[in-house]
This record gives sequence, C-alpha cells and structure tokens, in this order.
Amino acid sequence: MSMSEVDEQMRNIQNKYNSYFAHWIPHHVKRAVCDIPPLKLKMSVIFTSKNMAIQELFRCISEQFTAKFRCKAFIHWYSGKGMDDMEFTEAESNMNNLVSEY
Repeated sequence: MSMSEVDEQMRNIQNKYNSYFAHWIPHHVKRAVCDIPPLKLKMSVIFTSKNMAIQELFRCISEQFTAKFRCKAFIHWYSGKGMDDMEFTEAESNMNNLVSEY
C-alpha cells in the first residue's frame, strides 16, 4: 500500500466523521507506515486520532440527569444528607458546559 493511498483513506475518514474531530486541534490524526509486517501477515496498520465521541456519552448522561432532576427523582435522599437544590442546578450547568466544550 502506498503512502498516497494511506493519506487518501485518512482524508476519507476525516471527512466522513468530521463532526467527531476537534476543530481546535489542527493535527489530530497521525499515521505511520512500516514496510515490515508481523509474521504470517501481508501488512499491518494503526490509526490513532483524537476525537469527540465522548461528547455523545456526556450528552446522554446530561439528558438523563436533567430528566430525573426535573421530576425531583431521588432528590430527597440527597436533601436529607444536607445537599441543597442549588447544588443540583450547578451540577446540571457544569454538565451542559462540558457537553458544549466537546
């Protein structure tokens, strides 16, 4: 496999999954090609990148937290231990900020 083919495939992946890559990190994909494959194989490849797939997990957790907090589900357990409703509002805000940063 030539280096131009590797570069082309990497560009295709970057274009296909563009929303998952951090735009503020200009060189978020690295590649290396080794001509010597592992034993009994024709070739090997590795692809590493920094991506934002964790954003989906944070968004899901945030939506679940918001739904439970709006219904005041389980709040009495924490209020009984001394937590204030304002702390939950602050936690929700922090989680939304985390999602927006990614």
